[in-house]
Parts: sequence; structure tokens; C-alpha cells
Amino acid sequence: MNFPLLAFQNVSAQNPWTYLVFGLIGFAFGFVLEMSGFGNSRKLAAQFYFKDLTVLKVMFTAVITAMTLLFLAVGLGILDYSQVWVNPTYLWPGILGGLIMGVGFIIGGFCPTTSLASASTGKIDGMFFMLGGFVGAFLFGETERFFTYWHNNVSYYGRVTLMDVFGLPAGVIVLMVVLMALFMFWGAEQLERIIGKKDMSHEPRWRLYGAGGIIALALVVLFLGTPTTEAKYRKVTIPRTVTELQADGTVKEIQVRYAAEEALQKRLVQISPAELFKARYDQKLKLTMIDVRSEAQYNLFHLRGALNLPLETLKTHIPELLATAAPNAVYVVMSNDETLATEAWRLLVAEGVPNVYLLEGGLNAWIAFFGANDPQIQPLVGAPAGELHFTFPAALGDRYPAADPDPIEYEHLEFEPKIQLQIKRDKSGGGCG
Repeated sequence: MNFPLLAFQNVSAQNPWTYLVFGLIGFAFGFVLEMSGFGNSRKLAAQFYFKDLTVLKVMFTAVITAMTLLFLAVGLGILDYSQVWVNPTYLWPGILGGLIMGVGFIIGGFCPTTSLASASTGKIDGMFFMLGGFVGAFLFGETERFFTYWHNNVSYYGRVTLMDVFGLPAGVIVLMVVLMALFMFWGAEQLERIIGKKDMSHEPRWRLYGAGGIIALALVVLFLGTPTTEAKYRKVTIPRTVTELQADGTVKEIQVRYAAEEALQKRLVQISPAELFKARYDQKLKLTMIDVRSEAQYNLFHLRGALNLPLETLKTHIPELLATAAPNAVYVVMSNDETLATEAWRLLVAEGVPNVYLLEGGLNAWIAFFGANDPQIQPLVGAPAGELHFTFPAALGDRYPAADPDPIEYEHLEFEPKIQLQIKRDKSGGGCG
């Protein structure tokens, strides 16, 4: 896709100076923590006695600022939110982990990141807390096997956002979170005044202007909204390497970018059944076959190893596909013919899924090629478009020979190769701990 932020993909490998930028960002983060008093365990512990709520105010300021700017970039069309890594939700393990970390925070006066900030300034208590964090990480690694099932499977919800939970647009959620945070800031200052005996008249007045500014930005996000799938699809370009004959008679490979619809119409993304067959055994590719038909049609006949993600529910699975995609991932969508698969292809490429292809002619073409000699499968004359053009004695799914052809029998297949792997960037995450 051609979102401008993708220009920074793998930029560190191309320009070593970017490591300096990363270092400066890390230094700035540590500087802000220290200037906010996060290297002082007494100041951090005061949070839990409602005497000094700097932790809440600083961290929530960072959250709402990053959130507002992120969705502002989404609304302006310079960032694709579906490609932003969102930590998957493990509800009960997350709650238990939060409680453990909270107790440690109260007892030790630090969280893992603030202990590093404290230790870097020579504070002994920060160093001991950091050492305890290493010991805890070691013990967790040594005992994780005893509760790995509970940790990884209990209350796993995948990528869940507030927009998903409440069914509201991103702009509404951004404004609500900003208003909630500002209300919490007001409440925090009242607690500091009443319990901490803090003189709030000495607090800087510019914080009020900052609050007004973040509300104004949240309203802009609400007004802009988020780009539709159709709008994102119009921005997509598909890179293809082509050979070009030079004036001196030599052949040179060049990369050409096609608009997504142009690539579709030129049939640059429709791969033959023979190429899909070979791709299933290609160790350089991590192939995912996506069957977008209904469950009933899928159960009647499908290729062995194909996932059934019906078109009407496909969009809900896209974040998971993006989160689990390997750098060499290739996706091939299929339906009875190309009708449903083409709609699915447009959706997937618009939402940023890399290396997506169509099965040329759909499963009808596959069965005609690999199931021609199977007496159980008979041609169906006069079948309407979008339906299977064959009849089956029973809904055996992938237990027909044509669903998993013999690799020896079809070892020597000729086809025009169209799969060109475009390396996808890896995900990254972060957080306090």
C-alpha cells in the first residue's frame, strides 16, 4: 500500500543514521520520566495514598495525546490503523498480571520502566527493583510451562479495541476517552488538594490551554472520521517486477506499480490452479488458502488446508491475519468461480493484507484440472454463475482426491508464475513494562 508512513518501512537497514533517531527518542522518553519525578519511589508511591497523582496525570496525558494524534493521522489518510500492532487481549491473565504488578508497584515504589529510569540516575532502590524484575522474569520463564494453557487460551479475545466493544466510530471513542481523562485529571487535583494538602494555585495555567487543545484535536478526529474501505482501496498500488528490453539488446528487470483495480483487470493477481498446487509445497512461502464461500458449500468440497472465512465475516478476521502474518506470507482467496473471491481480494488488499492472490477460475477450474478422472465428481450442465459446476455424492469436504492431488502425479506442471513476494514489515509492541 502507498500510505506515506510506509516509506519508513525497513528504513533503519537502509540508513544507519536512523539508529541515532531511535536513540534520541529513547533518551527523550527517559528524560521525560525523570523530569516528571518517575525516578523517585516516594513520589510514585504517593500515587496510592492519593497525595500526589503525577503518575496518573503524566501517563494518561501520554495516552490521550498518542491516541488523538494516531487517529488524526488515520483520518487524514496517512496511516492505516489495520496495520498498527494492537496487543491481543487475554482478559483474566491480564487482570491477574495487573494485580501482581500493582502490588509490586505499591511495595517497591516502581514499575519496570520507572525502575530503569531510577537506576540510570544512580538510585540504589531503583537498581534493586530492576534486579528483582530480572529475577521475576527468570522465575516466570522457568515456571510458565505449568500454566501455559491457562495463560494462552483462557479468555483470549485476540485484537479487541474500544470501537469493537462499544460498536462506536473511532472519533466518538477518542472524544469520550479524552473527556474521561480530563475529568480524571480534575478529580486527581481535588484529591491532591484535599488529602495531599497541595496548593493548586501554584500549578501552571498552561495545562488548561493544553486541555482545550486536546479537546479541539479530538473534535477534528471526530469530524474527519476514518477512511472507508473503498477510499483505502483507491490508494492501493500493487508492485510488480517486469522485464524490459533495453536498446542494447539486454533484458533488465524493473519494478512497476499498478493501481489495485488495474492489476486486477490486467489479471496480474489471478494465479492458475497449477501455480497454487506448486505453492502448496514451496518451502519459501507460508501459504494461507482462504475459502470465502458459505459453510455449507465449504463442507461439500474444499481444498485440504483451506480456511473457511465466509465473505460476510471476512473483515472481522483481517486484524488477526495482519497480526500473525509472517514476512513470507502469501494469501490465496477462492470461491466457486472468481466472483466472491474478487470481492474478498479487494477487501483484503484495501485493509493492508500483503501478498494476496486469486485462484484463477475458482474451484471450478481447480476441479476441472485435478478432478477430471475422479468418477465421483460429475459435471453439472447449466449450473448458474457463482455455483459449483460439478455434483458430488456426499459432503466429504477435503476427502476427495481432487482436494489434495498427488504431488508425484502432478510433479511436472507448466504455468506462468505470478506470485511475487513483497516482504511485510514485522510488528512491534511496547508499554510500561
